[in-house]
Amino acid sequence: MQYRDCKTAEADIGMLYYLSTANGTGGRLKTLPEDFIVQEISSHPPEKEGGRFTIADVTSTNWETNRLVRLLARTLNISRERVCFAGTKDKRAITTQLMSFECPPDRLSTVELKDLIFNNVYTANRGIKIGDLIGNKFEIKVKECDVPMNEVAESLDRTISVIKETGGFPNYFGVQRFGTSRPITHKVGEMIVRGDIKKAVEIYLSAPSKFEGENVRDTRKILAECNEDYALIIPDMPKTMGFEKTLLEHLVRKPGDYIGAISEMPTNLQMMFTHAYQSYLFNLMLSERMRQEIPLNCPIEGDVVIPLDSDKVPMHEKPIITTKKNIDLVTKQVRTGKAFISITLYGTDSIFAEGEMGEIERSIIEKEKLEEKNFVVPGLSHCSSKGSRREILCPLHDISYVVDEDSYSVAFPLPKGNYATCLMREFMKSDMNRY
Repeated sequence: MQYRDCKTAEADIGMLYYLSTANGTGGRLKTLPEDFIVQEISSHPPEKEGGRFTIADVTSTNWETNRLVRLLARTLNISRERVCFAGTKDKRAITTQLMSFECPPDRLSTVELKDLIFNNVYTANRGIKIGDLIGNKFEIKVKECDVPMNEVAESLDRTISVIKETGGFPNYFGVQRFGTSRPITHKVGEMIVRGDIKKAVEIYLSAPSKFEGENVRDTRKILAECNEDYALIIPDMPKTMGFEKTLLEHLVRKPGDYIGAISEMPTNLQMMFTHAYQSYLFNLMLSERMRQEIPLNCPIEGDVVIPLDSDKVPMHEKPIITTKKNIDLVTKQVRTGKAFISITLYGTDSIFAEGEMGEIERSIIEKEKLEEKNFVVPGLSHCSSKGSRREILCPLHDISYVVDEDSYSVAFPLPKGNYATCLMREFMKSDMNRY
């Protein structure tokens, strides 16, 4: 199967191809927060009167998840680790997600943060943890299209047809994994994995991006040139650089303690650094499979296939190696959507595929000069990673769209861990910063 080359900056994060060869509509997402609505499909903990945890559906507008959690913890006068959520959400959006708070429910009434609503508040004996969700429902509006609106429907139909025929779209890690306005998270993670923690901190603090505001760009330039004389810089830092400020305040207290500085970051952000680098490697491997025209929806010998359980959740703990003996059965399972071909998320306990896909996985890891031991990070346990495997297609079971005079809207659900922007890029084929 022939794929369309990606000519945008997405190629820099390993997303080298589109499944659909149809011309894109162009356009821009998230012109306004209400253009990107996300409703989490959650698995609520059982209600228990007087339980230790307060559970709530939290609807927020234009909030970055880590910043929201930090301010919620401060307002509730509890540690940040006692505010938990199942999945990180887009910032420029209206999102509804399940969260837990280790505090009495009446404490939520003291929160007066802008554009934040608590619903369905109750208590339970267990809180929420990362991954405690089934999926997300999206309602997304695309504005500023590059083609006449009377051509949009045909373009969408062509792409949807290819996705349905294939059984899904390429399950790349989307731009949010790396930073939409400053895609450097994987670069920080790479330095952490390679043991150069100082360089990781320097990248996080000072790597520039033309998509950030002028005051932020100026601050990053100062940080790059200040020879670690951070004390004078902190008071004038833009409010949006909260995590950078956290790093700097630690380094002022303990100069040269870069491991300690990273440790001051939220746990999920520490994990995200390494995960982003693993995601970059995955994207490269998926792109290489596509370049070699190895099918995405039909296993070949050596492929590691992940079956789905009765709730259509991937059972990563029960991988199946495709062999001459079982290939017909495995192919049937993949064709009927009961299993998906996977690619390694390289870490300390990685399982490589065999055959052609195994050669791709090993060649990229060898090119990067990585070993499993690199993913054990001394002093930063949250940055260590065992690795896993990820499905190479994301299924699309239901989708609808409406074309208006100057925009179009798309609605669809996706399983957890999959990126709506990776579906939208198939429709739009826009520059990365327009997602």
